[in-house]
Amino acid sequence: MTFASLTFSRPDGLLPLSVALAAVAVLLAWSYRSMPGGRLRWACLGLKLVGLAALAACLLEPLWTGRRARPGANLFAVVADNSRSLQVRDAGDARTRGEELRELLDPGRSAWPGKLAEGFDVRRYAFDARIQNVRDFAELDFTGRSSAIGAALRGLAERSKGRPLAGILLFTDGNATDILGALPDLAGVPPVYPVVLGRRDAVKDISLRQVTVSQTVFEDAPVTVQADVTSAGFGGEKVLARLRDRTGKVMAEQTVRGRADGEGAALRFNVKPEKPGVSFYQLRVGTASEIDRGGAATNSAEATLANNARVVVADRGQGPFRVLYVAGRPNWEFKFLNRAVAEDDQVQMVGLIRIAKREPKFEFRGRAGETSNPLFRGFGDQTREATERYDQPVLTRLNTRDEVELRSGFPRTAEELYGYQAVIVDDLEAEFFTPEQALLLQKFVSERGGGFLMLGGMESFQEGHYQRTPIGDMLPVYLDRAASVHPAGPLKFGLAREGWLQPWARVRDNESDERTRIDGMPGFEVFNPVHGIKPGASVVATVADAAGKEHPALVIQRFGRGRTAALPVGDVWRWGMKDAAAHADMDKSWRQLVRWLISDVPERVELSVEPVPDDADGAVRLQVRVRDPRYQPVDDASVGITVEPVVFDADPASGAAGPMRLQAEASSTEPGLYEATYVPRLSGGFKATAGATNSMGGTIGRDEAGWSSDPAAEEFRSLVPDLARMEEIAKRTGGEVVPAAKLDTFVAGLPMRRAPVMEAWSQPLWNTPLVFALALVCLVAEWGLRRWKGMP
Repeated sequence: MTFASLTFSRPDGLLPLSVALAAVAVLLAWSYRSMPGGRLRWACLGLKLVGLAALAACLLEPLWTGRRARPGANLFAVVADNSRSLQVRDAGDARTRGEELRELLDPGRSAWPGKLAEGFDVRRYAFDARIQNVRDFAELDFTGRSSAIGAALRGLAERSKGRPLAGILLFTDGNATDILGALPDLAGVPPVYPVVLGRRDAVKDISLRQVTVSQTVFEDAPVTVQADVTSAGFGGEKVLARLRDRTGKVMAEQTVRGRADGEGAALRFNVKPEKPGVSFYQLRVGTASEIDRGGAATNSAEATLANNARVVVADRGQGPFRVLYVAGRPNWEFKFLNRAVAEDDQVQMVGLIRIAKREPKFEFRGRAGETSNPLFRGFGDQTREATERYDQPVLTRLNTRDEVELRSGFPRTAEELYGYQAVIVDDLEAEFFTPEQALLLQKFVSERGGGFLMLGGMESFQEGHYQRTPIGDMLPVYLDRAASVHPAGPLKFGLAREGWLQPWARVRDNESDERTRIDGMPGFEVFNPVHGIKPGASVVATVADAAGKEHPALVIQRFGRGRTAALPVGDVWRWGMKDAAAHADMDKSWRQLVRWLISDVPERVELSVEPVPDDADGAVRLQVRVRDPRYQPVDDASVGITVEPVVFDADPASGAAGPMRLQAEASSTEPGLYEATYVPRLSGGFKATAGATNSMGGTIGRDEAGWSSDPAAEEFRSLVPDLARMEEIAKRTGGEVVPAAKLDTFVAGLPMRRAPVMEAWSQPLWNTPLVFALALVCLVAEWGLRRWKGMP
């Protein structure tokens, strides 16, 4: 706001005039001193002096001067929210917020548009996901899917760069879909004057907020859906939340008590997808009658049902996931582990079991001239190339893909080893691996991103001389010197603090049952002690000896892109020998450990979905990473992506559009990365399938991913006008919140506020009736008082 100041056209007369007034004041004071009346006479004296001073000031030709916006030289933007949230009708109102906005913006019903046009070049805009010019506001239909207030303000600042934009009059309910946390950068945005529509206490609504999905390898319920449901105007009523799959099958449901004050209640659902890969679910909240109607708006007591449902996505991965188990001798551990993993149809355990060690070359045994191993005498092809030699171990292969897999023993090339997602080593000394194989196994974890687990057989860890080897370096435990204590059995198993926090380390879904299960476990007898835990590693489980001292029994850590684990217990199979229930628990624990080991292991083709930053349309960037058999980036691949909306049987309107085929382009920032952008036109879930081929047309691989786009849910996330956020924007830009009832007064004062183009103005006071009226009133009042009191 600019202020006027008082100046004089003839300042040279100020000194003599002041002297003259002072002399007159002295004479008047002398003449009034003998008059009766007490304080009244001095009041008369003051009135006369004021009147004479007003007349004397006219001799100096006083002027009011100031600065104001030059008429027509400055732009002023009037911006109206055109999103669906303006369709809300506050309780007790006959009109929607949008209808109230139309009336405010109609020049035929409101006077302020005409007043604003007198002093400024008015530009009209409407916004939802994007901001656009409008000829007049009769075009508003309030069908926009989002309220991108931040993007609209930044867009106006960009459009007006270098132009005299004096301010922005923003008509909205304040619920921005692109400002959920801190305010965006508003540098360069002129003063914003929000006019907030709607009342804070006049909405009856149930809504879902902050729906999140977390996944674990806990077998019974690997997917957890958490949500906050808020309600206003439903105090004490039952609010039902129901989770359904695509076929309409109810996976879970909960009931909470509605609130009248808009506070929230937390929901938590634990579900197990019935098939691998990407799964979609729909979470809907509302009264029981609304839920049974499937969200139909007929006779609904709520202001809107658009914020009552969300689509959630869970990705359990698509197998088969292959795990290589390498053991130094046949043992019971592999028997039980293999049986447990066989129940998971997405995991395949491939075994490489040594049944006889190699013998030194200088030892000659068997018949004269015989160099092959006598264990194979009389079986199959006995040629030199086909028989096992004394200096080679005798290995047996189990569950291999074909007769070629692992024929030469443990893999010697990256192409062969990288076909597995994890490697488990049990009861096998370090000398079994050549230096090249040991280094390759370390790269399998650190570069390829695979999982590695060492079990506690008698030739594992330090007993197997893994210290100062590439394999020992990546273990989460120290092997540099022998452990100071060798615990004696029986060893009592227990979960460490980290184990209680990891769902995959538990077998029961609650602490009480898990403690009961652990207390009933038998003691272990075989333990391969380790010296200590490396920094960054986590102890998941422990065993306690007879003296009560705890030793680490399961230790994990990240190593490069992959993860490693150490399980020093060498007779886990004893757990399953107790009874049938314990056997089932042991099998479940093995499956969860293996699932953790292979989780997040990258594949040759990986598809990920990333939201495009600051895009109000909900656009996503589909990123496909393509790798060769050595898991090096492939730069000459051809990548196609098919995006298909997901249809829910309980909601036939979802997924009305058909699939769309996209061609991904190679990224200029990362080798082996291919990208495509997709803008959803519907609300709901979307499934993308990516396929990659090499330069010869051969298939490299495929992957799928899913995501949900719920612009309506974000738009109606809150129906209460966000006055606090609008006040923050106004304060940050130098504006203020304007009540709708005071628009006329506010617009009338706009020319006196600061603007890019200003002009000076002046108004003479010496020849205005106001000055002479003031002098006349003072002199007449002085005369009247004297006559009234009978003073001379």
